[in-house]
Amino acid sequence: MNFGTIGGGTVAQAIAGHLVAAGHKVVLSNSRGPDTLLDVVTRLGPLASAATVEEAAAADVVFLAVRWPQVGDALAGLPAWDGRILVDTTNNLGSTLPALADPGVETASEFVASRAPGAHVVKAFNTLYAKFIAADPRHPQGRQLLFYAGDDAVAKAAFHEVADEIGFAPVDAGTLREGGRLMQIGGPLSALHALKQD
Repeated sequence: MNFGTIGGGTVAQAIAGHLVAAGHKVVLSNSRGPDTLLDVVTRLGPLASAATVEEAAAADVVFLAVRWPQVGDALAGLPAWDGRILVDTTNNLGSTLPALADPGVETASEFVASRAPGAHVVKAFNTLYAKFIAADPRHPQGRQLLFYAGDDAVAKAAFHEVADEIGFAPVDAGTLREGGRLMQIGGPLSALHALKQD
């Protein structure tokens, strides 16, 4: 399984760091081009590389780690997803309250899924501050909980395995609609920093 990131900022680098430490190859990308990520991939080591968004998005598992206003542009014009996994780490900072109040309003990840037809979208990492994503998820008291949500059971199982491998304690929060609502800003799981006792 190979990994890519759409976005090369703090969250993307944190996730890439965990994947590289576990022995996985990761291709990072951003809207400004691979040359702007050379320092990042040098720091991450030989398992990390930089490429175009299109090349990074061809990975088996792709992490969407851009600011909310950039989501549409970041996903526009990419090759067919064909059932590959898109892990949505974003937070819709502009319109979460209506989504929480009205069950008929799509969640942020449902919006993302509509912009990436054919992708199996898994929502994850958006409940944690970046510093908790970057830190070692293994603590003497236990492992950092990592909530995730999605509509495809196979994709969620694959994500669960990866999250567990890199040290987190993954917890299935449900579908993109119900789980996504719990996880987005204002939801009960948002900014919940907790450890699972091992």
